[in-house]
Amino acid sequence: MEKRPNILWLCSDQQRFDTLGCYGNPFVRTPNLDRLAESGVRFERAYCQNPVCTPSRASFLTGRYPRTCRARQNGKEIPEEEVLVTRLLHDAGYTGGLAGKLHLSNCHPAYCKTRERRINDGYDTFAWSHDHGNPFSWEGNEYASWLREQGVEPPARPRPRREDCRYVRVGMPPELHHSKWCADRAIRFMEEARTEGKPWFFSLNWFDPHHPFDPPAEYLERYLPILDRLPLPNYEPGELENKSSLQRSEHLGAYGKAGSFAYDEMTEYDHRMIRAAYYAMVDFLDVQVGRLLCYLEESGQLEDTIILFHSDHGESLGDHGMYLKGAYFYEGSVHVPLIISQKGRFRQGTVSNALVELTDLAPTLLDACGLPACPGMQGRSLLPLLTGEAPADRFREDVYCEFCKTDMQGEVNAFCTMLCDGRWKLTKIHALAPRYAPDCEGELYDLLTDPLERHNLYLDAAHAEVKVRMLEKLCDRIALTADPLPLTSAPW
Repeated sequence: MEKRPNILWLCSDQQRFDTLGCYGNPFVRTPNLDRLAESGVRFERAYCQNPVCTPSRASFLTGRYPRTCRARQNGKEIPEEEVLVTRLLHDAGYTGGLAGKLHLSNCHPAYCKTRERRINDGYDTFAWSHDHGNPFSWEGNEYASWLREQGVEPPARPRPRREDCRYVRVGMPPELHHSKWCADRAIRFMEEARTEGKPWFFSLNWFDPHHPFDPPAEYLERYLPILDRLPLPNYEPGELENKSSLQRSEHLGAYGKAGSFAYDEMTEYDHRMIRAAYYAMVDFLDVQVGRLLCYLEESGQLEDTIILFHSDHGESLGDHGMYLKGAYFYEGSVHVPLIISQKGRFRQGTVSNALVELTDLAPTLLDACGLPACPGMQGRSLLPLLTGEAPADRFREDVYCEFCKTDMQGEVNAFCTMLCDGRWKLTKIHALAPRYAPDCEGELYDLLTDPLERHNLYLDAAHAEVKVRMLEKLCDRIALTADPLPLTSAPW
């Protein structure tokens, strides 16, 4: 390869797959991400490997499953010996940068007073800021430092709630917003790297549209006249009766905290206001994507740059009577947007219905840069699909996802696994903590006849054969997620 491509890696946080115009959402304004999809490949069925931040991010940055790379839940520290794809790119001569969050280690302000611990991650520029609304302040939070440079003191507590909806907050103005600051840092980095003449990669890790739901006020305003047209959550009263007690706990309050986004305490107005705020946050991200694309075009780097856009996981947004995320694998939680583009090299305007995992991103980037996959990577390169050498409608037979929750002493409270083959989705549930009564062993959904995932068929005798077949496939996938390291060094 004569010239290795640059890489602009755009990752939003907690963004559902159905929140872009190109994915069929009629309410959002995402012309720039829609344009990116028109210039590349949009994946209709991309899945994360865990519905919470740290394990998902560790998985797609290493190309290894959460149980393999051992960053299995938020608050875990990724082991020093894990190898990130960004480090491999750096070792191959790239200059690398990051703006926003990383979240591969503990970021809880009560336990982490400075920016998060780093391993050998390959980032030369590290403009770290975990989020924009935490009442605590980390040493090394560069967004907070930037705000002070602008003469603005970083908020000492969460932004104020709206008077008409206590679940929605008033966000920072656009010119001071965390999402804009991240894009500013990316543009500065790309310009400096361009003058150096070296290939570059940049991880732009936005915090939005993660809760709290706090878009800039003017972006929310446009949704208010059409609020009654926004859909209510996908929830049928009583549907949780034959599902796990973990979900019934989340129904009473997000993360099992009674009263926190408790579904039954909320009005239709509340539900629609939260959705409007969430969409408004996506709209503001799209504006930043437009700025980045304009910079690449104007600087003559667009054809030399691979652009990825995806999210680390989804958001329940009230579906199935729950908000935020937890020990469940509904489409809103684990099905994410994924767009990959390089003008003049990858397919343009292609929609892929293939099942893909975020574990596939790391080996794809290495392959696209002419570099070998790292030993121990478990994902598969999408490059042949992107270039047209392989069909766009077939890649994986199924996708795998997991959730693990332990207490501070390491005792497992809950462990769940999921397998989806495109039609059937099976979840196996292990609830061990006393407050999670083991009253539901699993879930089985037919996405063809029940795309809303309301009717659990796990105990339905008519679907026993399907359940057994999916359980067998799930066992196989769990076995195959075992760490392939160390590699075999001799026949015996």
